[in-house]
Amino acid sequence: MSQNLFLTNLLNPVILFFVLGFLIRASGSNFSLPKGLSRFLSLYLVVAIGFKGGACLVESGEMGSQFILASFLGIALSFALPFIAYSILKRTTKIDSKTQAAIAAHYGSVSLVTFITACSFLTIQNIPFAQYMVAVLALMESPAILSGLIVAHNNKSKGEKSSFGKVLKTIAHEIKAEGILLVLLGSFLIGMVTGQPGLEKFSGFLVTPFTGILGFFLFDMGLKVGKEANQLKLFNFPLFSFGLYMPLIGALIALISSKFMGFNVGTTTLMMTLGASASYIAVPAVMQVALPEAKPAIYLPLSLAITFPFNVVFGIPLYYEVAKWFLIL
Repeated sequence: MSQNLFLTNLLNPVILFFVLGFLIRASGSNFSLPKGLSRFLSLYLVVAIGFKGGACLVESGEMGSQFILASFLGIALSFALPFIAYSILKRTTKIDSKTQAAIAAHYGSVSLVTFITACSFLTIQNIPFAQYMVAVLALMESPAILSGLIVAHNNKSKGEKSSFGKVLKTIAHEIKAEGILLVLLGSFLIGMVTGQPGLEKFSGFLVTPFTGILGFFLFDMGLKVGKEANQLKLFNFPLFSFGLYMPLIGALIALISSKFMGFNVGTTTLMMTLGASASYIAVPAVMQVALPEAKPAIYLPLSLAITFPFNVVFGIPLYYEVAKWFLIL
C-alpha cells in the first residue's frame, strides 16, 4: 500500500475538518451546528452529486450494458450483505436477534456521505469513474432494508409476524417521508435532461463551492460521531471489531465481482465503497418504525462512530489501492 496516499488523504482539509469536529465533541463540548444549517449542508451535497452525476453521464454516454451490470451488482450486494452480516452476528455476539437484524440492514445499505467523500478522493487524484454510480447508489438504499426486515420477520414467533406487505409499505413510507433519496434521484434526472449546459449555469453554486461545503458538512459529521463515541464504552470486542471487518467483507465481494464485470479502477473503488459503507440515516429511520424493539444505542454508534470514520479516513484509499493492484492481475 502507498503510505503517501494514506497520508495525503489524512491531511486532506476535508478529512481534517471531520477530525476537528470529532475531537471537539469527544472532549466533552456540547457544541453543535444549528439543525437547519446541518440539514441544508446535506441537501446541498445531495443536489450537487445528483446533478453533476446526471450531467456527466449524458456527456460521457455511459448509460449502457455496464450500467445494467453495475445496477444488478449493487442491488444484489445490498440485498445479500445483511444475510451475511446477520449470520456473523449470530455466531459472534450475544445481543438480541432484533438488534442483530437491524445492524445487518445497516451494513447492506449505503452511506451517501461516504460515497461523496470517495468521489471527491477520486476527483482529487484525477482517477476517472463511471458517473452512473450515483444511480447505483440510489438503487442500493432499499434492498438492504427489505432483507434486514425479512431476517427479523423470520425470527419472530407466528403470533408476532407482520405481513410482508406491511414491511414494504413501511419502507416506501420512510423513503417518501425522509425525501432525501427522492431529491437525489430528481437532481440526477435534472442533470440528465439539462446536460453540461445546465451544469455550467449552476457551476458557481454546485461545482466551485462543493469541496468547501463538503468539508463543513464533514465537520458537522465529526461532531455527531464524537457525540455517539460515548456509547462505544458499552461495546465488547466482538461487536466493535464487527464494525471494522464487516466493511472489508463487503468491499472484497464488490472487488471480485467488479473485476468479472470489467469495471475500471475508479468505478471499482466506488463499488467497494458502497459495499463497505453502512447507513446511518435512512435505515435507522425505518428501523425505529418497523423494528422498534431493536436497540438504537447499539446499531447507530456502530455504523456512525466506527464504520463511517474507518471508511472515510482509511477505507477509501485502501479500496483504491487494492482495486488498482487486483484489477491488473
